[in-house]
Amino acid sequence: MPLTMVNVGEKKQVKKINGKDDTKKFLANLGFVEGSEITVISEISGNMIVDVKSSRIAIDKKMANRIMV
Repeated sequence: MPLTMVNVGEKKQVKKINGKDDTKKFLANLGFVEGSEITVISEISGNMIVDVKSSRIAIDKKMANRIMV
């Protein structure tokens, strides 16, 4: 399921990143790699703040839909 379907406070593991190579590289640089654990901190209109590797990162709905958990 895409990251946008995860409820606030839930911990999930990244299963797959969809998109072009540039998108995958960008998300990998932020810490979104297969196997990494993420926690949704807050969500407003699909835009999310997530905890990845002890860092809080804000991503928009379009990017969140590319991250499968």
